[in-house]
Amino acid sequence: MITLTPIAAVAASHVEHLLDLAFGTDRHQRTAYRLREGVEALPELSLAALEDGKLIGSIQCWPIQLTGDDGESTPLILVGPVAVAPGRQRAGVGRMLMEAALAKADAAGREPMMLIGDASYYERFFDFSSRHTGGWAVPGPVERDRLLARLRPGQAVPGHGRLGPRVAALVPGDD
Repeated sequence: MITLTPIAAVAASHVEHLLDLAFGTDRHQRTAYRLREGVEALPELSLAALEDGKLIGSIQCWPIQLTGDDGESTPLILVGPVAVAPGRQRAGVGRMLMEAALAKADAAGREPMMLIGDASYYERFFDFSSRHTGGWAVPGPVERDRLLARLRPGQAVPGHGRLGPRVAALVPGDD
């Protein structure tokens, strides 16, 4: 039986090993890694899938922002990576992780979510779409049709701007 648990309950080295298996050791060069430089994953939305105590999947969600051409920042959540152990891929583990993370985000009224991924899959099953992201710039190469956003009713994002990490500004005197 597969159980989902906060990713923080799993050794970071196990998560890194799973990510290496799923995406390769050169994965740190990808644009998605640049989007989340210097920030920590959101613990309440980042999950691990365990089977008989063994890590077979993980999802991480990250605080990022879209800085519009007008200079205003819109907070977003970057979903990914969604990793599944090679022997367990296509068994619904990734979908289970996505559904759980999205349900938690929706229940908490969290920010709009975005990811870089297969448009036909993520639009069909999870309502992510490229229709909001055509004017977004990213810090690296990306296939435009893979840059996707998911907005709940009432949420909006600027049509043009630049994506980057959401790093909290230091408050004077908090050295």
